[in-house]
Amino acid sequence: MAASPTLRRRRLSRQLLTLRANKGLTVDAVAKEAKKRSPQRPWLAAKVTRIENRKVQQIREVDLLTLLDVYGVMDKSERESFVDLAKEASRSGWWVGYKDEFGAAAYIDLENEATEMRTYELGFVPGLLQTPGYARMVIEGSGVTDKNEVSRRVEARMMRRSILDRPDAPRLNAIVDEAALHKVTGTVLHEQIRHLTTPRETVEVRVVPDRAGPHPALAGSFVVMVFPHDPTLVYLEQSLSGLFLEEEPEIEHYEKVFAAALEYTLSPAETVAFLKDKLSTDQ
Repeated sequence: MAASPTLRRRRLSRQLLTLRANKGLTVDAVAKEAKKRSPQRPWLAAKVTRIENRKVQQIREVDLLTLLDVYGVMDKSERESFVDLAKEASRSGWWVGYKDEFGAAAYIDLENEATEMRTYELGFVPGLLQTPGYARMVIEGSGVTDKNEVSRRVEARMMRRSILDRPDAPRLNAIVDEAALHKVTGTVLHEQIRHLTTPRETVEVRVVPDRAGPHPALAGSFVVMVFPHDPTLVYLEQSLSGLFLEEEPEIEHYEKVFAAALEYTLSPAETVAFLKDKLSTDQ
């Protein structure tokens, strides 16, 4: 599993914030003390805040060590672990080469290290489960007309999908609204259904059939992302960007929405039968 720079950055910021809170220091007090210890570096309260809020893409080692001095972290191994974490947080994954497809790529970065994902999709088959043909139609439908650009974006989605083939593949529980299957027809739909019904040890797909009527997740698509050593996140995709939710009440809300939506789904076995029946009737 490749390390997630975004996750490392979140962890580093959280740990530094905790150190400051444990010392009972304000950001102004930290900046003032840091300036005394490292007068050659620019230190303002806003800088400390930006580090804690993950607005600094790469924290310089000299600045990190200064903060550790201020917070009284003198143990050599502990200081080295902070330095290593900062280095990991500054690295880039393969996905940065596809910013046109993934935007800032923070979601793909985090997805790469999640151990479990619970996703609900209203209008599309989840990206990790899309076939090349389905992905192509979705991308073209979004307004991308250049054939080379479409092919490049399809390539990116297929590279992203490869995490499900890893020995340590994340557990994916996907709820797909039947509406997502009405967007494509013909060969593309047939290939997509065959892909969805292919057994995978770490993947469970459940369909919400149209006959289920209104259900708790109709407000929109979301993904609950679980990590082995970091807090759970919820991701909401938007047309221009994505929104990450981190507060416990927010996480709890979407966990409850997902659980409630499950009550409206077909079981995994019923889903396979439903999809295969759709495959046969559409031919």
